[in-house]
Amino acid sequence: MTYVDGFVLAVPKANVEAYKEMATLAGSIWMELGALSYVEAIAEDTPYGEVTSFPRAVQLKDDEITVFSWITYDSKAKRDEVMAKVMEDERLKPYMQNMPFDGKRMIFGGFESIVQY
Repeated sequence: MTYVDGFVLAVPKANVEAYKEMATLAGSIWMELGALSYVEAIAEDTPYGEVTSFPRAVQLKDDEITVFSWITYDSKAKRDEVMAKVMEDERLKPYMQNMPFDGKRMIFGGFESIVQY
C-alpha cells in the first residue's frame, strides 16, 4: 500500500497565482525525486461547518481560499528519502523564505493507506 502526505492550508486569493507557480515547481521536484503522484486542489465545495470543516481547520479568512494537497509514495521509507532531498533542493529555497500563504495555519501529516484501488 502507498504512503500519503496530506496538507490543508489557506491561501490569500491575491496569492493564488504565486501559489500555483510554487506548487507547479514543487510538484515537478517531488516527482523527479521519486513521488508517485502530486496533487494540489483549490476548494470549490467546502462549506463552513458548525463544528468542523476545511475552512474552520485552517481558520479561513474572507480573502482566502482553502487548498487540499496530497503526495503519494511507495512507502514511508521512500517518503522519508524523497522529503529529505526535497528539503535540500535549492530550487525551492526562494519559496521557503517567502511563502505565498501562512504556514502556521497549514495542517499536514503522513498516512499509511489501508484501502486502495
